[in-house]
Amino acid sequence: MKVLLLGSGGREHTLAWKIAQSKLCEELYIAPGNAGTAECGVNLNFSDSDVEKIKECIIEKQIDILVVGPEQALVNGIYDCIKNDKKTEKTIVIGPSQAGAVLEGSKDFAKAFMSKYNIPTADYQSFDKENIEGALEYIQTLKAPYVLKADGLAAGKGVLICHTIEEAKHEINAMLLSEKFGKASRKIVIEEFLKGIELSVFVLTDGEHYLVLPSAKDYKRIGENDTGLNTGGMGAISPPPFADKIFMSKVEQKIIIPTIEGLKKEKITYKGFIFIGLMKVDDEPYVIEYNVRMGDPETEVVVPRINNDLLDLFLHVENQTLDQVTLAINSQVAATVMLVSKGYPEAYEKGKIISNVQNVQNSYVFHAGTKLNDKGELVSNGGRVLAVTSMGASIQEALGLSYQNADLIDFENKHYRRDIGKDIL
Repeated sequence: MKVLLLGSGGREHTLAWKIAQSKLCEELYIAPGNAGTAECGVNLNFSDSDVEKIKECIIEKQIDILVVGPEQALVNGIYDCIKNDKKTEKTIVIGPSQAGAVLEGSKDFAKAFMSKYNIPTADYQSFDKENIEGALEYIQTLKAPYVLKADGLAAGKGVLICHTIEEAKHEINAMLLSEKFGKASRKIVIEEFLKGIELSVFVLTDGEHYLVLPSAKDYKRIGENDTGLNTGGMGAISPPPFADKIFMSKVEQKIIIPTIEGLKKEKITYKGFIFIGLMKVDDEPYVIEYNVRMGDPETEVVVPRINNDLLDLFLHVENQTLDQVTLAINSQVAATVMLVSKGYPEAYEKGKIISNVQNVQNSYVFHAGTKLNDKGELVSNGGRVLAVTSMGASIQEALGLSYQNADLIDFENKHYRRDIGKDIL
């Protein structure tokens, strides 16, 4: 099979690494990819949201399967664009239709969907600038802290936790009147704050059946002890020890099954990943959000634990035969530590020469923001630069290996959190 994978981050390098191992993989192309994906297949120099270039590539390279990494392409309707064109309609697309991608593309839609299908989530109301007075009144009925979410995609930055009523009111005005997050915050969701521990649950569905993939816990804040600004993710652990069989059974019965059944009832075409962001509150699961693709850096701990051939799984997705598959999961723990550029998630420098990657032992190095410069040297090309993933019999063992190799890899102004996993040990 000839495969085209869209995206350029750590998630995509991990998927490329796994796809390249498949006995079904004849050729693998990644657009635009990074220095890591170039070791797994052929990078193509066009954007992962350039629909015309994607179609041209599918036709020219006779692509059998399109795997969509990032959310923007899905929300823009890449599935429908490929399937509604006679020249590309036979290509398998791993990712939901545009109607399905609204689960991530609109927080308001996702909350209404959960409410309709009795999926446990925080109480909420949605507002736009026409009813900003209602928003300011509703916030008074809640207790601090207050959760404000931009309705649309905001690159992971559209959620604010406000600790005072004054701050909350200021941010409501900034989001609705000043469009703090651009078009994404023309509508906002205000919801009650849930106190608990977060985790990510991943599902692969063919629209009829589903497989529950390994769960993970990621670490969003830039600083130790979950301080500082939110990032795209500074590390992850899989499986989180608090997500035991009893809890995961509740997740399946109360959340996964109603989600799949709800999509079917809404007649939404959905063949791909569902990433369910959860909060465990007093042993009960509540949905914080849906994403319609794999997470990053969670992919870096989830995918290495899956022993199945990934392309074989994708064929079952296309044929709606996932119920015939037995998922084979590595029982070891996986731990990822993310190496980032100084200044991230705000202003940071690129182009720093990276050394010692070739000396890493007993860990995987997944590239997130890297490229080769004119001299062929590996250099940084993003805020999140490299993910170091290790497997072990325990969280301590896996983390020990990841930190050992995180120390070894070098680039100017390298930064990483040294407390990944400490809260759950």
